Amino acid sequence: MVELVSAIAKSLVEHPELVEVTETVSGDTTVIQLKVAEDDMGMVIGKQGRIAKAIRTVVKAAATRTNQKVLVEIVQ
Repeated sequence: MVELVSAIAKSLVEHPELVEVTETVSGDTTVIQLKVAEDDMGMVIGKQGRIAKAIRTVVKAAATRTNQKVLVEIVQ
């Protein structure tokens, strides 16, 4: 899932070299934290959070195929 989030984020931002994706597993839940440059934050979130919601939807669909619970957090 980390590769998926990283690929999506890098295709959206102007500074792909600053994209950081970390994964934390606790119990049956995996938390993926996405960190981008401050200038690129708007591109990842989108208007009214539409792009962020789309990223979460794609990751959730991919996680469902493997019976995982994955949360995507966008951090500053």
